[in-house]
Amino acid sequence: MKLSEIASSVEARLEGQDMEITAVTGIEQAGPGDLTFVANPRYASAAKTTRASAVIVAPDFPALTRPTLRSPNPYLAFARALELFYQPPSYAPGVHSTAVIHDSVRIGAHAHIGAYVVIDEDVEIGECCVLLPHVVIYRGARIGDNFFAHAHAVVREYCRLGHGVVLQNGAVVGGDGFGFAKDGTGAWRKIVQSGPAVLEDEVEVQVNACVDRASVGETRVRRGAKIDNLVQVGHGSTVGEDSLLCAQVGLAGSTELGKNVILAGQVGIAGHCRIGDGVVATAQSGVPNDVADGKMVSGYPAMDNKQWLRCVAAFQRLPEILKAVRGRAGTTSLK
Repeated sequence: MKLSEIASSVEARLEGQDMEITAVTGIEQAGPGDLTFVANPRYASAAKTTRASAVIVAPDFPALTRPTLRSPNPYLAFARALELFYQPPSYAPGVHSTAVIHDSVRIGAHAHIGAYVVIDEDVEIGECCVLLPHVVIYRGARIGDNFFAHAHAVVREYCRLGHGVVLQNGAVVGGDGFGFAKDGTGAWRKIVQSGPAVLEDEVEVQVNACVDRASVGETRVRRGAKIDNLVQVGHGSTVGEDSLLCAQVGLAGSTELGKNVILAGQVGIAGHCRIGDGVVATAQSGVPNDVADGKMVSGYPAMDNKQWLRCVAAFQRLPEILKAVRGRAGTTSLK
């Protein structure tokens, strides 16, 4: 495909000569004929040494000796360019002979139901769904159009999913929340988890992540939120629109996230906390309290990111500071 055609498709401005592009690749692996990109400043120097034939960069990126595509959002332009060269498999409508589907199930047109799929009674699924092998849909579930469930994904009883929801392999929507109460003998008695998990339109839940059902009420993931591998959304929690929960994030029960929240890898949120709109929690932060809109927090207990950076810098100097303090104490005692 010509570089000029790619530029038009991704809404970027071409600088330099037009040429044939055969692949879209990461900057360190790219070779002749490849298109790559620079969005992270740490890779800026690599743009000068990459073997790629062309590079997608920001409008203010320094001039390069090779052709460039200039875009206000190089990463998004790169993602759109990838779509021009790679198309995921398509699945023809049809129901595999090994699928087990209750007679009461209602499924829209153009459905692909793979091998060993199980769909229990009173389930409704919209048009153009794809259920790959070993997907299980419990009774009473309601699912919208363009649902895509990869192998071994599970939707539990009475859960509700909107349009365009994607479940990656092993994702579980509506598993029991972790609810137990001690009885008079000291034994743990299970609390019935009666409330469904609700995923609104365009939500994606990735590999082996869990969105628990609620003891009462519901657990809700709002439109456009994306949930990464090995994440747990605890019972009764709410995840706001267009929020990102990265790998191994854990939300304890009744957590409330605002919209456009980003929780980086291994962030933990204590139960009953409210995390405001636009909050960013950096990797491995532990958040025990509410966080106001727009804050960036780090560490445990989570604090303002700039303060945390100062604390980390001071922590690294503690041996030196301690030595100096001991030296002063010794000098004082001699006096």
